[in-house]
Amino acid sequence: MLQVREVSHRYGTTQVLDRVTFSVEKGELFGIIGPNGSGKTTLLKLISKELPLASGEIAISGRPLSELSTKQWARLAAVLPQTLETAHGYTVKETVALGRYAHQRGLLPAWTAEDEAAVQEALAVVGLAHKMDAPLERLSGGERQRAYLARALAQEPQLLLLDEPTNHMDLSGQVRLLDRLTAAARARGLTVVAVFHEMNVASLYCDRVLVLKDGKTAALGAPADVMTPALLNDVFAAPVVRQAHPAAAKPMFSFVPQHREEKTPLLGGLRPVFLADAVVLASPRPLRVLSSALVGAGFQWATHFVNRQVGLDYDCGDAEEEMRRYLKRHGFSPERTIGMMTAVDVHDAVWLQEERKGCSAAVLVTAGVGNAVDAARAWRHQPAAAKPGTINMIIVVDGTLTEAAFVQAVMTATEAKAKALAERSVCDPETRTLATGTSTDSLAVAATQTGRSFPYAGTATELGRTLGRLVYEATIEALDRYERRRGKR
Repeated sequence: MLQVREVSHRYGTTQVLDRVTFSVEKGELFGIIGPNGSGKTTLLKLISKELPLASGEIAISGRPLSELSTKQWARLAAVLPQTLETAHGYTVKETVALGRYAHQRGLLPAWTAEDEAAVQEALAVVGLAHKMDAPLERLSGGERQRAYLARALAQEPQLLLLDEPTNHMDLSGQVRLLDRLTAAARARGLTVVAVFHEMNVASLYCDRVLVLKDGKTAALGAPADVMTPALLNDVFAAPVVRQAHPAAAKPMFSFVPQHREEKTPLLGGLRPVFLADAVVLASPRPLRVLSSALVGAGFQWATHFVNRQVGLDYDCGDAEEEMRRYLKRHGFSPERTIGMMTAVDVHDAVWLQEERKGCSAAVLVTAGVGNAVDAARAWRHQPAAAKPGTINMIIVVDGTLTEAAFVQAVMTATEAKAKALAERSVCDPETRTLATGTSTDSLAVAATQTGRSFPYAGTATELGRTLGRLVYEATIEALDRYERRRGKR
């Protein structure tokens, strides 16, 4: 659809584009990203014929730009620039109707049913059908941007050029617009080339991206393939962290502050606090956490860890929501709290910590095995209500863990827990084989994300060996306390 070959451009003696080459297929949503001054807007202006092409070739559907008249170009392509002047005295619909100019003929062209349908469809795509009679100048900046996008869509182009199309829009407006634009492009076979300021928007919506640096091509390809932390760090001169989007098969990016305050070790002053029905760890600063807890599951930042004791007859259709209400009643923010439940007495919790230079960690464990299970033979269990039990563990590390280290810490802790159960000959009551855990265990691994870096936490590492021993010893003691309390009943 669009071919750009060896395109260069200068403003006076300043080279702003240097032999840029790429092509865009029909129906593709193609993004252009890069820092300010990298040549993004200049490239779009060359494609839209706003600037004369002095070096290289640009063609649309095989036809060089130089062979296209203004009206011919307008039938093939439409453009939404970064900044627009408000046309005072026009309604929204009248503004959008200007997009039909390229399809009208004669000195006094008649307004056709096709013109009306194109305008109405464009207004619907951008979500402004209900404001078609409103004066354009009374719209917000984001709404005016959507109106001008509708004008471009009303041209019914084959190629749509957008320079930061979500400029002036709030988050909900951006999402609605880009979702509608993507759907419309797919339905019409419309080719879209857009300059994006926001990397995450480009990653989520673009089929491919062109990354520019100092007017040159730094990368070209699918976002998942080319938008690497190393590349983006080099292009934007700032450290970037890449993570998987939780709902779409796309990468997401965050900038990392370069100057972070170095903080003192945490574990020296961290101790569990016992409430009537919970054991609580309160951190003076947020910790990065990977958790399977009822509240705060997945990766989170948290300041509080609440292991709550419930009765043996606890039964709730929405335990998570009930736990959130519990946390709020007791002054804990559910958004910053890891919340677990157990049926065992939380006053039997075991707290072990080891403070050594470069490798300090602590473990809090409560243990009950009324619903012990052998994971390898759990398929043999009959569906039934869970019996009282649960082994809950909270691990805190003074250090910086990678995502791999978080996962490996979970593995190490699980293996150490299984070993403790074997040492105490805890069996699955259904299969009569050694249990590996309980059916309702929860685990949270937390790290200060300051100080020494730990890329791994398996048993071949110093950190992994420390965690394995602490979890094993704490679980053994917690099981013993559980058995002693049962013996007193």
